[in-house]
Formats: sequence, structure tokens, C-alpha cells
Amino acid sequence: MNPFWEKFWYVYTWVLQGSSYLNARAYAILHRMHHAYSDTEKDPHTPHFFKEVFSMMWHTRKVYNGVREGTWEVEEKFLKNYPSYPKADKIADSWYSRIGFGVAYVVFYYFFATEWWMFLFLPIHFLMGPIQGAVVNWAGHKYGYRNYPENDHSKNTLIFDFIMLGELFQNNHHHAGARPNFASKWWEFDPVYPVIKIMNWIGIIKLVPLASSK
Repeated sequence: MNPFWEKFWYVYTWVLQGSSYLNARAYAILHRMHHAYSDTEKDPHTPHFFKEVFSMMWHTRKVYNGVREGTWEVEEKFLKNYPSYPKADKIADSWYSRIGFGVAYVVFYYFFATEWWMFLFLPIHFLMGPIQGAVVNWAGHKYGYRNYPENDHSKNTLIFDFIMLGELFQNNHHHAGARPNFASKWWEFDPVYPVIKIMNWIGIIKLVPLASSK
């Protein structure tokens, strides 16, 4: 992305994540650690060292906060080529922002919810980031099938990932992490890939040839 679109999507990510905003730098580092040490003790979010998903996510939170605050030792090879806008993060990562978005969600439901049970969806809005991470990293490394014999437990949970928009093609993703299309076989479908192709076509992003060649 050019500088304008990088900044635009950086802010847009904050708007969409709202109360569960994740610092892009810390998230990028954790994702690189996850790929480098997939399903080992150094993996910040593998399900194979925890009895249930909540313990795994609590550990992920500890690593994430340590990376974000600079108290977790990070290998040099992970510390490059990621977006970083400290001033934007100071606002987006603040409790004023998180609580403000939380209040906005409640107000929206108050005016537009037509049944009482709709308010039960509010916790999902409050914790969208952790819930997404829990589903992808727990299910994507425990349930499903494998196309490639990677040295981890990554799996493809669905053949049409309408739940996590392609993120549950974990085995495919761990096999070829640079591919923008997380689907691999002809009978698999990543619903975000057509969006990526359109964004590339109109110039919002530019797919590098190596990543888009397969």
C-alpha cells in the first residue's frame, strides 16, 4: 500500500475493532512468532499446551501486552517491516477509546434492537478481537483436515470459510503464508480473496508477483 492507504486502513482498523483494538505492531510480531514456532512452546497462541480456550487466550494476552509494552523479549528477526503509528495507537489503545466504543454499542442496541435477546450479542462486540483469535487459533489447530504435511497441527476447519472469512484455512496458510488466497484446492473458497483482487485492480493495494503467482 502507498502511505495514504496504509494510514487510512490503520485508522479504519481502529474504527472496526473499536473496544477490542489490537496494536498492529504487536499483532504482526505475534503472528510472525506463531508461524515461526507453530504449535511449540514458543507459539504465543497454540491450543496444544492448554486444557481449554480461555487459558490459551489468557497466555496470548500476556505475550501481546509484553510485546506491546516492550517487556517481552522479541527476537530481532521479527522486528521489521510493520506499520507503526504511535500517536494513533495512543488514542486507539486507550481506555477512553475502548469504553467510548462500548458505550456506543450499547446506545446503538438501545435504539435499534427489537428484541431483548439481541442484547446478548453485545459481549461479542466488546471482545471481537479476542473472540476472533480464540476461534481461529483453537479451531484452526485442532479441528478439520490437512492438505499439506506441515510440522505443526494446523488444519482447515471448513471448505467454505464463511465464519472467519478465510482465516480457518490454517493448514493452507501455514503451508504458504505469503499467498493472499487462503483457499488452495479447487473445492475450497476464501471469500476475502475476490475482495483482495478487486482492491488490487483499482489500485488500493498491490499484490507482489511471488505471493499472487499460485
